[in-house]
Amino acid sequence: MIRAIAALLISAVSAVAVAQAPANAPVRIRGTVEKIDGLNLTVKANNGQSMAVKLADNYVVTGIARVSVADIGSGKYIGTTTLGERDGALVALEVHIFPESMRGTGEGHRDWDLRPDSKMTNANEANVTSMGRDRVLTVQYKGGEKKGLVTEDTVVVSFTPAERSELKPGAPVFLNSQRQPDGSLAAPRVNVGLKGQIPPM
Repeated sequence: MIRAIAALLISAVSAVAVAQAPANAPVRIRGTVEKIDGLNLTVKANNGQSMAVKLADNYVVTGIARVSVADIGSGKYIGTTTLGERDGALVALEVHIFPESMRGTGEGHRDWDLRPDSKMTNANEANVTSMGRDRVLTVQYKGGEKKGLVTEDTVVVSFTPAERSELKPGAPVFLNSQRQPDGSLAAPRVNVGLKGQIPPM
């Protein structure tokens, strides 16, 4: 009887774990373009591994350009990678400003894989205040609010349209790919750093 109850509990816990696991979690790739042949992109990842990605027929290339902290304004939709806290605010490693057409992309606060224990928050910029040389951002998303500390070390970038010709060997890229049933990787969009800017997210 005890064994039967234990088995049922294990089955229930396993079912919950499966239900909570993402159906097809993205495979994030950070690195530089090794080569591109039509829709076949090969990226030399930061860990040294060559990763082949099949691009969608209508794939989009988005540029990542360095901007000023002054470009972070109230009402804008931004993403922030943070690590740790200081003075009650999450410390921002980077801030990326979305174009209005991408408002709502990945909204919320979650774990991120840029560094161990880093977080990502995509949200609406509600308020910006100064604190010495730093800025404190108050961002709001469905179900929550966070404060982020932008320091002199924080990299601030924006998304901007870019041509496919920017995907050339050596170009720094960041992309969210999806694992296909056959084990290959596919992606509809590639983010490429412009003028040598490494996508900081």
